[in-house]
Parts: sequence; C-alpha cells; structure tokens
Amino acid sequence: MQDNRYDVIVVGAGFAGLACARELASGGLRVCVIDRKHDLGERLHTTGILVKEACESPLLAGLPAALVRAVPHIRLYAPNLRSVRLGAKDYRFYTTDTPALMRWMGEQARAAGIDLRLGRAFRDAVRTANGWHVPGMGHARFLVGADGARSRVAERMGLGRARQFLYGVEHEFDGVALREPDALHCFLSKRFAPGYLGWVAQTPTGVQAGLAVRHHAGTRSPPDIEGFLRHVAPMTGLPGGRRPDSIRAGLIPCGGPVQPWQRDGVLLAGDAAGMVSPLSAGGIHAGLRHGATIGRMLAHRLQDDAMPMPPATPAVPAFAFKRMLRWAFDHAQFDAPVNLLLTARPMRRMVEQLCFHRRGGPMPDPERAD
Repeated sequence: MQDNRYDVIVVGAGFAGLACARELASGGLRVCVIDRKHDLGERLHTTGILVKEACESPLLAGLPAALVRAVPHIRLYAPNLRSVRLGAKDYRFYTTDTPALMRWMGEQARAAGIDLRLGRAFRDAVRTANGWHVPGMGHARFLVGADGARSRVAERMGLGRARQFLYGVEHEFDGVALREPDALHCFLSKRFAPGYLGWVAQTPTGVQAGLAVRHHAGTRSPPDIEGFLRHVAPMTGLPGGRRPDSIRAGLIPCGGPVQPWQRDGVLLAGDAAGMVSPLSAGGIHAGLRHGATIGRMLAHRLQDDAMPMPPATPAVPAFAFKRMLRWAFDHAQFDAPVNLLLTARPMRRMVEQLCFHRRGGPMPDPERAD
C-alpha cells in the first residue's frame, strides 16, 4: 500500500475535495482521496443547502432529483417575527437529503476512476525528492488539504489556518411538513443567533432547523437551539417538543481566505483555505469553485512539467466587502433597528442583493400580510 504512486493525494472527501479530484481524473491523472469517515453520510458538518449556481457544478451533474428539493423563496424574519417574503424569477435554492447526497458523490467519484479510501485519517506527510509520502497511503507529486475548518494538513504542513468561526448546530426531523414549505425561513435575532441567524427549511425527507452563532475561543455553551425552535414554532408549524431524528454541528470559517494557502507542493481547498463567505457562511458553492480550480491548476502543471505553478491567487474573491459587513454584524447587531427597518425598501433591496446576486425582489404573499 505504501508503494502506491499518485499524481495527487487529496485529504477530505467533501465538496471541495471531490471537485478537485474530479478535475484531476478528467485530465487522465491518478488521484487518491482519503477521508477519516467510514461512511460519507455520517458525522456531517454541512447544512447541504445549495444555491442555484452550485447545482451547475460538473461534480453535481446527473444529481438524482430525489435527493434535492427546490425552495424558490426566502422568508426573512425580524426578531419580533414580522417577516418579508423574497424571491427571484427562475432562481431557486435547493435543500438536500445530505447523507444520501454525500454517498452519491462518493459513488460518482469511484465511477470516475478516483481511488476513494474511507476510514483513513491523515496524520502526517514526509517530503521526498519529487513530492510527498503519506504513510499508509503512498506517494504523490502534490498534496491537497480539503479537510475542513480544522485542517490537519494545514496544521502539519505549516500553512495558514482559519482563526475566526461561527458555530452551527442543526436538528433534522424526518417526515415533518412546514406550513410554508416553499420558503427558506431565516430568522435574525441577537438573542438566539448573535453574529449570524437561524433557519428552517423543508427537505426531501422532512425538515432541517439550525442556528449559528459567532464562536469565541474558550466558549463552551452551545447555541440555544431548543429555545429557538420553541420561539419560531408558531411561525413555521414545527411540532413542539419533538426530539430530532439526527443532529449535526460544527465550526464554519468566517474570516476569509487563509494565508499562505499553498507552499512546496501542498495546497488547501474549500473550508481549509477559508473559502467561505464571511457574511452568509455559504461554503458549498465557494468550495466547489475553489476545489475545481485547484484541480485544473494542478492538472495543467502535471501535464506540462515545464509549466511553473500559477501565482497563489485564490479561485474566489477575497470577500473584502463581506468581511466588512461581518465586522459590522459582529459589533453592531441590535434587534430594535431590524424590527423597524426590515420591511423598509432599502433594507429589502440590500437583502435581495445579498441573497439573489442582484436578481429578484419582494414577493407578494397571498396568505398573510408582512
């Protein structure tokens, strides 16, 4: 096993890691992906909510319809639970059966010729004359760390590491239906979600409800998701007192791209590289883009040994504006102004810009007044 030779070893079989591996395999290169999980559908740390652009990624081509549910609207709630319904023509978000989605992506990776090895934790790598040796895995010209917010590759290889985080927890309820299933329900509340928000959405298998807060080193108390769910139950139709069928939780980088993110034949991708929107905490689309770009970059380099490595420029923007908004959200979040301004035209316009990329606007609500 230790004599196996690859062009690239990718650590982490999430969205970024598999997108990277898919590009490499498409270029005829030999790639191995390792992941410490024995089952890609277990111990998840992602909401699995996709934006429309993410569904256009080559990695998700042929995604079975049964694994996704289209959600065409956002209902945004002020702390006092007044709300506004937003949408855009031909734009959709998609909730997923996330465990099944991850397993499907693993199957697709193997079908593409990727050597996917589960139950294999990365511990270290040793520099060789022409690459890296990963004990127990083999040798590769390049090593890619796509192993999440607390990247072991970044730690062991001396690369930049994420230092700013949100902490999110999500409950899933199988077989439950929301009162308004075609909306992604988002709740602003400094009481329950300081530094971020709460959400409730219909999925292909039931309902997912989550809460994320700004994480500070040494903080031990988890988000009060039980209190949050009781608070929003009258608006969503969630059954009171029901225990969740599954729980997922984890850290979400929110400080922007790390530096350095590549050095000496080792590169970081996705969450490990900080490629997550500091404001919205959306990491799937950014991870897909960044992972695929890293894969194409390495494929070009490996196919032409005379070609130098491209400059260390991230494949997604540096999020300068969103980092500024993140600072403001951290230091100037107050419930009273949001209660007053949420339904005002300027606030609606700002939200639609952030949510729909300059598309869309307030949607008529036939059932109730905002």
